[in-house]
Amino acid sequence: MTVLKDISLEAKNLAAIFEATGAEVVEMDFLQISNLLLDLYGEDIRGRAFITNDPVYGEMMLRPDFTIPIVEQHMANNVSPARYTYCGKVFRRQEEFPDRPREFMQVGYEIFDGANPAKADAEIFSLVNDALSGIKVRISTGDIGILMAAVSSLSTTETRKKSLLRHIWRPQRFRTLLNQFSGLSSKPHPIKDAKDYNKIIDKFEIIGSRNVQEIKERLQQLKSEHETAPIDSAEVKILDDILSLKDTSKVALSYLEKVSKKMPGIEKTVDNFAKRLDFLENNGVNVDLLDFEGSYGRTSMEYYDGFVFGFYSETHKDLAPVATGGRYDALTERMGQGKRIPAVGAVLRPDLTLLLRGNEHD
Repeated sequence: MTVLKDISLEAKNLAAIFEATGAEVVEMDFLQISNLLLDLYGEDIRGRAFITNDPVYGEMMLRPDFTIPIVEQHMANNVSPARYTYCGKVFRRQEEFPDRPREFMQVGYEIFDGANPAKADAEIFSLVNDALSGIKVRISTGDIGILMAAVSSLSTTETRKKSLLRHIWRPQRFRTLLNQFSGLSSKPHPIKDAKDYNKIIDKFEIIGSRNVQEIKERLQQLKSEHETAPIDSAEVKILDDILSLKDTSKVALSYLEKVSKKMPGIEKTVDNFAKRLDFLENNGVNVDLLDFEGSYGRTSMEYYDGFVFGFYSETHKDLAPVATGGRYDALTERMGQGKRIPAVGAVLRPDLTLLLRGNEHD
């Protein structure tokens, strides 16, 4: 049985691994202003966070994670490169998993450095891998950046590509849009004839909160979409193959290098994948046994846009991830008002690492 004192000691031991790199130790407020989190996560965050109200700052949340406030602080200070580490509690509602704790410790490490992103990816993965030495874990890795590059390479309109990119982290909606844009959807189009658009635009009844101009713009978008040719089936096939890719990292890399000849837009991200594997090998990671999944991270890592990874217990299949991490360059750009600083981070659960260490010593 784990007790708070033991978890705190385990957390300090894990944090020491990151502190040894020279990372700055930071602390973040327990209460975070909701507006920023809602802008980044959308209203979905309300279902996972504890919310309260402050008479001065308005709606606030008990800290659901450390990454967002650390990025906010880093972008405000305008210092790079930088490395941070932290150790503290986060708070999550657990409606889907009522047996999981509502508050738990996290130990994390964040790198803000654009000099060599592939090297930084390998550094943070290797540190986590070393920290979990002795624990039986299953490792999953992926690269959302490759999928995003593939979508951006499609021979279709920017509007379609933006819609698909916006829903990469919502697989069901992404699939619906891809089927619609490629002509595979069985759902009939709401307006069959282009002439019908003009009739509706000229004469319609306003329902809801949208004004006349907004409705006209939306109808024009529908008209444009109706007149646009479907996405080429060969490109859809490549996208589907990337999404279903599941193999060891070297085999996956070999396949993606071949695909990049047909879809040159993914060459840069595939090259980064190759460089990352080289750095991982140099760090002592056996990449021949490292699994790679083309879709990994799409349902639980909303702000990651590159390399992603997770460590899961081999002996306790029902446990939450022991550690997760990934690259989030776009997040820094959004929070830095257009200024982009390549960044990658990881978090570990000391309560779970302690539990697994204890079970494996029994």
